[in-house]
Amino acid sequence: MTEEINDLIKGRLQKLDEFKAAGVNPYPYTYNITTNSKEIKDKYEKLEGHDESPEEVSIAGRLMTKRGHGKTCFAHLQDGIGKIQIYAKQEALADSYELFQKLDTGDFIGVKGKVFRTKTGELTIRVVEWQLLAKSVHPLPEKWHGLQDKELRYRHRYVDLMVNQEVKDLFVKRSKIVSQIRKFLEERGFMEVETPLLHVLQGGAAATPFKTYHDALSMPLFLRIAPELYLKRLLVGGFEKVFELGRVFRNEGMSYKHNPEYTMLEVYQAYVDYNHIMEMTEELVTFVLKETLGTLEVEYKGHKLNFKRPWKRITLIDALREHGGVDLTGKNEGEIREIAKKKGIEGANELGFGKLINVLYDKFVEADFIQPTFVIDHPLETTPLAKKKRDDENKVERFELIVAGMEIANAFSELNDPIDQRGRLEKQSNLKAAGDKEAESMDEDFLLALEYGMPPAGGLGIGIDRLVMIATGAESIRDVLLFPHMRPLG
Repeated sequence: MTEEINDLIKGRLQKLDEFKAAGVNPYPYTYNITTNSKEIKDKYEKLEGHDESPEEVSIAGRLMTKRGHGKTCFAHLQDGIGKIQIYAKQEALADSYELFQKLDTGDFIGVKGKVFRTKTGELTIRVVEWQLLAKSVHPLPEKWHGLQDKELRYRHRYVDLMVNQEVKDLFVKRSKIVSQIRKFLEERGFMEVETPLLHVLQGGAAATPFKTYHDALSMPLFLRIAPELYLKRLLVGGFEKVFELGRVFRNEGMSYKHNPEYTMLEVYQAYVDYNHIMEMTEELVTFVLKETLGTLEVEYKGHKLNFKRPWKRITLIDALREHGGVDLTGKNEGEIREIAKKKGIEGANELGFGKLINVLYDKFVEADFIQPTFVIDHPLETTPLAKKKRDDENKVERFELIVAGMEIANAFSELNDPIDQRGRLEKQSNLKAAGDKEAESMDEDFLLALEYGMPPAGGLGIGIDRLVMIATGAESIRDVLLFPHMRPLG
């Protein structure tokens, strides 16, 4: 903290003492407001000349600017909706005007008065009463708008939101996107559920988990990497349409599209397959974009994305051949490992076969798909929880939705054969024993649930943060997370 900031804080603390000495509680409990800045501007939009509102308004917010002119003072108050100008005059406030002049930018205050329009045409509240609601003892950053240090803005998001309206608008838009997702699903008969965040076993996705420990039960636990296996248990139990919107945790690297915790939507529907889920994914995304943006054309990182249906579909094998120069057709595992080594894939001999194919795809293909594209029909080894493709047992009925070079969604026809599922999880268990931290666990309770019978079903997972990135033009996942993970200073 600089010496200049220290001096400013000392000055504010001194004013805090002065307010207390004057009998003012600088941190009261409540304040009665009757309106907000937007309602005032909408209601009195046609107010002209020397007219003023017939009634008084009461509003509260943070003081963002303040400029005094002797016995008069103009300031801007920012509430949760926007800003409005206020006008304080010694003649109207009498003894309290001297204290009003001691206010600093950043202070929360409440004001009461009538609305009028100034000579410059700005709607303004003529203050007749005011109250200090929270004294700010740390000064707001000057010239924050010109600050290029995004890391500082991520660390102090509360200040970023305070002074950058476009950042606040982004998170309002995020909230609307999530709300529209819920609306879409609920209107189609889906029920929202909650499943555990603490898992006894890792499962539901190929990812490295975070480990924790439960003292009372003396047992290790994992933060969930996906809610999939619990949601499938609900299909076994008789629910036919369920979804969950919540946090998942993956102990992986960080990048512009990765954060160790993020928001996932998972949806499961009985009696449908991945073809139906593909159609529903198109419907869901286009619905959300229309409702929140009013358009299906989105500018993102210099690309004009068009979400008009139908979207392109291509098999993973074709994508590897056409975009990655990797032809797996007719190749055995050994030959594919040799191809991977020639392509510079590190650990090509040690990686599990399914993971090896995924690495080839991630490295050489995914970034090529800019427009919305379904990459379908993945090799069997890549997806232990999906049904085999009905006309090709070497593949599974799975798709990934890729937009702007990022995976936005992952889905498949869900495997409900308990014998087949046990065999695949046994292979995953062997991979885990060999050191693969991302391999699935042998979940006996999940297998028992399948033995009771799970209806045919389609499942879908959507990364909400990445969808919000696309919809808002955000270049990094940190831009769409209110409090992204950061390494502590020092």
